[in-house]
Amino acid sequence: MQILIADDDPLSTRLAQHALGHGVAITAVDNGDAAWSAVQARREPMLLVLDRMMPGIDGIDLCRRVRASETYPPIYILMVTSAGQPGDLAEGLDAGADDYVVKPFNVAELRARARVGERMLALQESLARRVSELEEALRNVKQLRGLLPMCAYCKKIRVDNSYWQQVESYVSEHSDAQFSHGICPECFPEALAEADRPITDEVG
Repeated sequence: MQILIADDDPLSTRLAQHALGHGVAITAVDNGDAAWSAVQARREPMLLVLDRMMPGIDGIDLCRRVRASETYPPIYILMVTSAGQPGDLAEGLDAGADDYVVKPFNVAELRARARVGERMLALQESLARRVSELEEALRNVKQLRGLLPMCAYCKKIRVDNSYWQQVESYVSEHSDAQFSHGICPECFPEALAEADRPITDEVG
């Protein structure tokens, strides 16, 4: 997982690095343009600690760009700002932030909220892997498609120009279907007559 801190306040950046520096590589930038470039270049899930007001692209616009772009790898946006009015919070969340911390922030609170983000990213990554595995499994499922050349009399399937195969074995090889056998009502009288027919030995 990547952690990106985007804040033009050096003190806030150092405090955030101190709160989040627990064995994970942290990148810090001081303007929105650099943050947007880093977001676009991400190759793994990212926790973005984002200041609302920065040179270049501001935090609100950056949130909107992130949510309008590709969502994989997943990204969790924790907006950190001195704009703490209810309307400011609503605007940030509406723009796409996942959580909001007001400056000056408490280091323990920022760390706790960041851990929530990390758990969410781990869950999204796990779900994405599961979906990928299911899609691969579906691609590997045997399916019968297209036109099947069948004999109108014996009901065999033509596999190539010279080989004809019983329908049951052909379907079994090209799908996950299995067969059980019985006698339908229409065929039952004929089957019964066949069973009652006496067996005669041919004399050579």
